[in-house]
Amino acid sequence: MTPAETVMKRCDVLAACTEEPGSITRPFASEAMRCAHRFVEQWMREAGMTVTRDNIGNLRGRYEGAGPGLLLLGSHLDSVRDAGRYDGPLGVLVAIAAVQRLHDAEKRLPFAIEVLAFADEEGLRFGSTYLGSRAVAGKLEDAELRRTDPDGVTMADAIRRFGGDPEKLGDDRWSGARPIGYVEVHIEQGPVLEAIGLPVGVVSAIAGQSRYEMTFSGEAGHAGTVPMAQRRDALVAAATFVSAVPAAVHGDVVATVGKLSVKPGAANVIPGRVEVSLDVRSPDDRTRESASHALLGLARRQSADIAVQITPVSERAAVACSPRLTALLSEAIGEGAVSVASGAGHDGVYMSEITDIAMLFVRCKGGISHNPAESVTEADVAVALDVLSRFLDLL
Repeated sequence: MTPAETVMKRCDVLAACTEEPGSITRPFASEAMRCAHRFVEQWMREAGMTVTRDNIGNLRGRYEGAGPGLLLLGSHLDSVRDAGRYDGPLGVLVAIAAVQRLHDAEKRLPFAIEVLAFADEEGLRFGSTYLGSRAVAGKLEDAELRRTDPDGVTMADAIRRFGGDPEKLGDDRWSGARPIGYVEVHIEQGPVLEAIGLPVGVVSAIAGQSRYEMTFSGEAGHAGTVPMAQRRDALVAAATFVSAVPAAVHGDVVATVGKLSVKPGAANVIPGRVEVSLDVRSPDDRTRESASHALLGLARRQSADIAVQITPVSERAAVACSPRLTALLSEAIGEGAVSVASGAGHDGVYMSEITDIAMLFVRCKGGISHNPAESVTEADVAVALDVLSRFLDLL
C-alpha cells in the first residue's frame, strides 16, 4: 500500500469514530474523539514518535531531530455535525505519513517535528471554536470552562471525563523556545484549485472575519386585516437587505447571511421581528472593515418604519502566512505553484501567536466541505505528501 493509500484508508477508519452512526459527528471530548485518539496515537507511535496528550485533549506526537529546533505540523480531529471525512484529519494523517517516511529511512532532520492533533477547532459541542490551538497559544479564558453543552455538561466536567485537568490548562500553553514554524495541510474547502486544474496550492493568508447579529423590528399584525400600505413588516425589510448583500460586496470580500429567525413565526401573522446573522470575510482587514461598514449602513436604510439594531458578535483580524515558509512550500511544489487565500478559519490563526505559519491546500471536489460529499483524490493526497516531504528537506 502506498503512503497516500494509507492516508486515505486511515481517513475511512476515523470516519467510523462518530456519535451518529451513518454520519460523521465527532465533538470535543466525546467517546467518538476517544475512539479517534486510539487510532491516531497508534499511528504516531508506528511512525517513531513519542506521544502525549495535554489537558485540553490535544494529541502531541514528537519525532526527535539531530538539532535543537522544532517544527510543528498538524490539524484538528473534531468535526461539524454530519461532516465529511477530510476536513482536519487529512492534515494530521499527511503529517504522520511524512514523519513515517523519515522513520522508515532512519533519517533525522536538524530539528525535531511535533505533530499536533488538535482536540477542537469546529466548536460543535460548546459553541466555542479553536479550543485546542487556543490552549496551546495560552488564549483560552477561564470563563470558557463554564460553558455547557446541550446536555448541560460544563466544559470543565467534559475535560475531566476525557482525562484532562481543567485547573491545569495553563500547563498546555507553549513555554519552550519559539518553534521554527507551524505548517498545516488542509483541504481547500473552496473551488479555486479545481477551477485551475491544480492538485495543491500555497495559502497566502487566512481571512479576517466580522460577525454581527441584526434585529429588524416592525409591528406584528393580522395577515388578513392590515392593508399592505400600512404594514410595518420586519421580514420584508430583512429580506430586502439579504437579497441586496451579494451585489454589495466586491473583490475578495465574501458576505453571508446564514441564520434568520422570524417572530412570531405564524402563517397568519405579519412578522414583527426578524433576527439575522451577517458574516463578512476578507484576507485584507481594511477591505473587510470597509465592506462591513457599507453592509451595516445598507441594513439601516431598508425602511424608515423598521428599527434596526446591530450587535457586533466577534471580530478576527486576517493572518498572513510566513513569506519564508510559503516560499519554501512553493519551491517544494515547483513550477506553476499558485497561492490562494483561505476564507475559512484554521488553527493557524492562534498558532500564529507563537510562531510563523504556513498552509498547503489540497484540491477538493466541487469545493464542497462540511458535508458528507467532501472528497479528495488519492493522487492529490500523494502530491501533498510529496510536497510536505520536500518542504522538510528544504527547510
